[in-house]
Amino acid sequence: MIEQVQVLGQPAVRLRGADGAQATVLLHGGQLVSWVPAGDVERLYLSPQAVAGAGQAVRGGIPVIFPQFERRGSLPRHGFARTRAWQWVEASQRGGATTGVLRLTDDDATRALWPHRFEAELSFSLAGLRMDVELAVVNTGDEPLAFTAALHTYLRCDDVRRARLSGLYGTRYIDSLSGQEQRQEIDPQGFSGEIDRIYFDAREPLSLATAFGRMTIEQEGFDDIVVWNPGPQKAAALADLPDEDWTQMLCVEAACIGRPVKLAPGSEWVGRQAFEA
Repeated sequence: MIEQVQVLGQPAVRLRGADGAQATVLLHGGQLVSWVPAGDVERLYLSPQAVAGAGQAVRGGIPVIFPQFERRGSLPRHGFARTRAWQWVEASQRGGATTGVLRLTDDDATRALWPHRFEAELSFSLAGLRMDVELAVVNTGDEPLAFTAALHTYLRCDDVRRARLSGLYGTRYIDSLSGQEQRQEIDPQGFSGEIDRIYFDAREPLSLATAFGRMTIEQEGFDDIVVWNPGPQKAAALADLPDEDWTQMLCVEAACIGRPVKLAPGSEWVGRQAFEA
């Protein structure tokens, strides 16, 4: 079942499978803002103070970071995909899974920032307690291009201080707060405040334990993982996040940062992040 709805004053599409699993995606940013597995509870965090509109990024859900991660380049922070209007393409049901597809293509505004022709598709598939989110990028121009990207997933927690993330033991990471490079020595990882780490070559499945249950997180095509939470001080400085809501979320992001994706003309790259509650 497909339903056109409004979220944050913006057009959105809600998909509901025969088993009751449902997800809602904003056309603004091509951003998933809700995922409720079949018979389960909301698993994505969306700030109650989030705003959406031209040039604005939505705090929560799964923002699409493309074609630049953070400020690692000359583009606006995290690129432009999360603040552009995406086109709804289709919904379908196959083999018990319900799938939605959105598309973003270059135009004069994107080429003024990033002089490349491209087509990006975001697809998400729901079945029972599982959701797969896939980002595909095609170089539709005549010149090679390179980009970094991420699915900036905000996962809902009852209290992040009680959450535990497993599966990163021994993985090399850069602590973006200190600038130091280290290897993960704790597993599972607990959280007590601000954290901002880029884990490189992190391809093993992860497990996030919260009061809502244990969730498995997998990825393909994305080489890296970002783990982020603003902590109390930075949360208080964010206008679109309630001061105490840093305890209600943890970002576990599938990313390509350490090795930018390079595409020859006509080539395609595909990255996927999957969740199972």
